[in-house]
Amino acid sequence: MKILAIGDTADNIYILQKFAQKFKIHLINFPRKQDALKTQSSDVEFFDSLLISKQVKKIKQIKNNYDLCIVVSWAAARIAYLAGINYIMYFVGGDITTPPFIKNPTLPYAKEPTYNFNFFERYFYKKVFNTSRLCITASDAYFNALKKHRKDGIRIDKVSVDTTLFNPNIKPINHSKKKFTFLSAQRIGKEKGFDKIWKAISLCKSDFEILQVEWFIEKTTEEKKFKQEILETIPTQVKLIPLIDRKELGKYFIFADAILGNMRSGFPQGIERDAAYCKKPVIAYCDVNQPMMVDGGKVIPPFLPNSNDPKIIAETIDKLVTDEKYRNELAETEYKYIKKISSPEVVNDEWEKIFKKVIKKYKKINRKSQKLLPIENFISKILEKFIYVRKMKQRNIDAWGKEEYKKLFS
Repeated sequence: MKILAIGDTADNIYILQKFAQKFKIHLINFPRKQDALKTQSSDVEFFDSLLISKQVKKIKQIKNNYDLCIVVSWAAARIAYLAGINYIMYFVGGDITTPPFIKNPTLPYAKEPTYNFNFFERYFYKKVFNTSRLCITASDAYFNALKKHRKDGIRIDKVSVDTTLFNPNIKPINHSKKKFTFLSAQRIGKEKGFDKIWKAISLCKSDFEILQVEWFIEKTTEEKKFKQEILETIPTQVKLIPLIDRKELGKYFIFADAILGNMRSGFPQGIERDAAYCKKPVIAYCDVNQPMMVDGGKVIPPFLPNSNDPKIIAETIDKLVTDEKYRNELAETEYKYIKKISSPEVVNDEWEKIFKKVIKKYKKINRKSQKLLPIENFISKILEKFIYVRKMKQRNIDAWGKEEYKKLFS
């Protein structure tokens, strides 16, 4: 089986591609910018343009070499739709909780909507969503959001860890420690529960240091305002450090005494999985009402605490700092759990079954019934030329810089 992949936000597809044995994946990603230069792998193919029309043209040129397409992100999905191919949509984060086809979708902890699209834009993205041959996501929260809009969605809670970068045998960075040290390698924002984390730290009684990467979620004005509030109230225990290159992150995990993770989602995500595979104790909020689906059964991940009340978080931090036996037992339990559900071979077996099923049903990568597609592509080009390029010009220059912008939009 030959699978074409478009887009990748957290190396999820890259890892599938890297460890695939019974299928082949060719990943084409969007040009990296800012933090992605360090957090995403570089040894993949990238689009040489940010113009949607040129991206669609690229996919049309190569699509017949593949049996099926998988897309990550709405930007990737619109390309697959306009290219007229059969595609699977894979939601690896909160994309499905605030979909662009809903009017002013807003996260539970936010006031500002994630998207502010007009009727025609929402209509287009609904078509993109409905045309997908299959939608896949993980965890109770994301799967429940998916089920609101499609009854045929599939849940895969097994997500790969790149075991060449994250494992217990990696050598730590050469850096001195003066006290018990946490590493927090996640982005700073309400999405990760930093309002609760800052409060919890103020309640702690033990002596420790937190190395926090200087990496913020700031897509909206509300998130940018939260960034300023966080910077103005940094606890004395927290030291900001530069964003760590993904290839070096495992060394930092091994160096740290423990890892500080997400305190809002309620289930382990990328940072927590990678750190646990390094056999490091990870503190991350685990909602017992959001069990993971493992081999047909419901399992509560062994991450702690089971509450994101700042007082409970503080108590968990203090116990981890002061109790070596507790740390070792937590690290061992989390490692065994993550190894069971995130070893690449185990995850790839799940995906092999999915790919086989969809390819058997649709036979070829080209979609049938595309009478309106030429018109939609024509309209897309007009909108791109007269609205998208002009409206997004300054934002794109800020993201990529003037020189790179000229290359990507020429």
